[in-house]
Amino acid sequence: MLTLPNILTFSRLPAMFAIVGLMNAEFQWAATIAFWLFIAAALTDWLDGKLARESNTVSMFGRFMDAVIDKVMVLGIMIAFVAGNGYFMGYKVGGMLLLLCILGREFMVSGLRMVAAAQGTVVEADAGGKVKTFIQLNAIGWLLGARMFEQDFAHLFAGDARWQVTGVHLLGLGFFVLSAVLTVTSGATYFRRHGHLVFK
Repeated sequence: MLTLPNILTFSRLPAMFAIVGLMNAEFQWAATIAFWLFIAAALTDWLDGKLARESNTVSMFGRFMDAVIDKVMVLGIMIAFVAGNGYFMGYKVGGMLLLLCILGREFMVSGLRMVAAAQGTVVEADAGGKVKTFIQLNAIGWLLGARMFEQDFAHLFAGDARWQVTGVHLLGLGFFVLSAVLTVTSGATYFRRHGHLVFK
């Protein structure tokens, strides 16, 4: 359990708590630290798998915890977006509904995996699920980046340059909406392929 890849995987949990705390902190550079801490955490998602394969320490435990902790980190930060102010530019109710779709899908797919595992079947992440995760990470990164520019680098984006921050913010919202759509569609794909394990 105490391999370097697993340590990197578990490091995303305290990183998530720190990021959410920094998102609500009011001291200068809090938003910048939150952004770069998230980038570091997202990179560990790629690095832990790479190291595990290169050191031949890939395990069922590591693969399971990697998937679970990814979900906890992503959903924790997305909940903080909805709870915070200004992330959805006046569309907070819409953001909340999208988040509920994402939460519902994750719980349903996790339940499907549990039922499948009880029957001796492993439901692996497919290409759609991996693309969904990539888009979710992009949504979080761009939204945290927009807040970083607004709070810590406002002097660089005043006046005519303000549109650049707005563009980053809108891009983050676009990725958030896309991630919700992909989350639902990939969840439907999981049930289309493996739903027979549940509906017997």
